[in-house]
Amino acid sequence: MSDTPEGRVYCERHDHILKIVIDNVAKKNAFSPEMMAQLSDALTLLENDNDLWVGVLCAAGPAFTAGLDMPKFFGPTATVKPHPVGNIDPFGLANQCTKPIVTAVQGICFTIGIELMLSGDIVVAADDARFCQMESKRGIAPLGGGHFRYTARAGWGNAMYHLLLCDEFSAAEAYRIGLVQEVVAPGQQIDRAMALARIIASNAPLGIRVTKTAGRKFIEAGEQAAIAAIPEIRAKVMDSADAAEGIRSFVERRTAVFQGR
Repeated sequence: MSDTPEGRVYCERHDHILKIVIDNVAKKNAFSPEMMAQLSDALTLLENDNDLWVGVLCAAGPAFTAGLDMPKFFGPTATVKPHPVGNIDPFGLANQCTKPIVTAVQGICFTIGIELMLSGDIVVAADDARFCQMESKRGIAPLGGGHFRYTARAGWGNAMYHLLLCDEFSAAEAYRIGLVQEVVAPGQQIDRAMALARIIASNAPLGIRVTKTAGRKFIEAGEQAAIAAIPEIRAKVMDSADAAEGIRSFVERRTAVFQGR
């Protein structure tokens, strides 16, 4: 755990998986601008390194994150800087990571914590996780994508229920409405997220990546745009070495060994 006053976000490589850890335990993993920049750098590494196929976002300590350290972002001593050109936006608004991300959450998961997990793909929550999109209680509004990703994941009624009430809700409720895909015992969320990442990484990385891209195309532009993208997707995967290996392994009745090309 970090003993620096500003906290940190750091990475660990586990074969083809990049584990990204939020570590500011003394402040319930509240984000400083420097930590947000480190998260952007970590996601950019995941995006650009061909040997990394899956990301796992998690946090040290009993909380996922209490949100932003507000004075450092909006006060007279704010140190916010724009992300370098080409960097991945942690909220997936300006520039989204095209590789799959599994997020493990526990304890407090407020405001940007929810928006960070929804900018990824699969969420594993500890049973003690507590969620709240409370910005409108503070005179502002969700700015990291919560206003539309709640709706995409949970449907209009469920989204508006929690966005407009600004209420705190449980992991069971988050699972019920589709914000969370699995609920596990406290302390098991990171191990389960890593297990899911290993399963994903055992599949052909090109196929996984273009599947996410195709799904995003539908979310962003609708069914006709998703259909129009199929020829490009087909060209990327059907002519790949991984496709040949997948067919060959099936014929030879063995586990495929994918290379990501």
